[in-house]
Amino acid sequence: MAESLKKRLDAAKEQVKEPKIKGHAIDGLERFMEDTRHMLVFDVLMWECPAGDKGDRVRVFLTDEGYQEALESQKRGEMKIIRHAKIINGSIHYDMQEKVFE
Repeated sequence: MAESLKKRLDAAKEQVKEPKIKGHAIDGLERFMEDTRHMLVFDVLMWECPAGDKGDRVRVFLTDEGYQEALESQKRGEMKIIRHAKIINGSIHYDMQEKVFE
């Protein structure tokens, strides 16, 4: 009985599995660099996006300048930000998930 339940739970998890995230590793050195201030997870929407191929989900750690460039890229429709977090001394401080990024 317990094994059957485990199989059903595993199947349900597989159905709602998020796409594999490309880019920087969550524990990568980029996160701990002195000028890193932001972490973004975004979906690439256009083939012309310099951050990845259309359909990719990407994580990057960015400076304030890089974050502004990402916001501009989103305005151009090249990508859509899914999640943002502030980075303070390597610690990740997530924004509220419901926030709309514009």
